Amino acid sequence: MIRVGDRELPWREGMTLADVVRACAEGADAPVARIGEHYVSRADFAATPVPDGSRIYLLPTIAGG
Repeated sequence: MIRVGDRELPWREGMTLADVVRACAEGADAPVARIGEHYVSRADFAATPVPDGSRIYLLPTIAGG
């Protein structure tokens, strides 16, 4: 089991961060994710494995001035 924000998702062998984003509609436009204390950019989502028990946060783009 993994936790994405406040939501629990089943974990499976070989799961990547790209798989997690596909499973979470709210992550569709997240340019950065945090797994534990590690930040990962969208370009690396497909190559980033997700360990069982991970806590993941999908971080949206924030504009400001």
